[in-house]
Amino acid sequence: MEEQSVRMDKWLWAVRVFKTRTLATEACRLGKVKINGNPVKASREVKLNETITIQQQQITKTIKSLALLHNRVSAKLAPLYMEDLTPASEYEKVEIARAVAFIYRPRGTGRPTKKDRRDIDSSRQDFTDKD
Repeated sequence: MEEQSVRMDKWLWAVRVFKTRTLATEACRLGKVKINGNPVKASREVKLNETITIQQQQITKTIKSLALLHNRVSAKLAPLYMEDLTPASEYEKVEIARAVAFIYRPRGTGRPTKKDRRDIDSSRQDFTDKD
């Protein structure tokens, strides 16, 4: 017999949006999980075909619940229970952040000096301000 609802934190953990159930609960507590623009508690029941918005680091994920489950499933099976509606532009933000994080320095130049560090930080700042 299938349940008609499941707790928000448990469902987010089960479909692998969060690595642990504690992280899912914390995200709900901080107001990073929303349904229809309203923050939800971890104990709120997820229903079928609900659109859930989750703020994770620098991106906003939008997912739709397709099925309810209580136990964690493998990454291959997760798409059967949720549909990812997140626009591709959100995922591009992560790729840009990764590219900015790496600054090439030739081998043998040693540790950056304070001036080098300021130059690196200002170049990163210039790149991220263009958004």
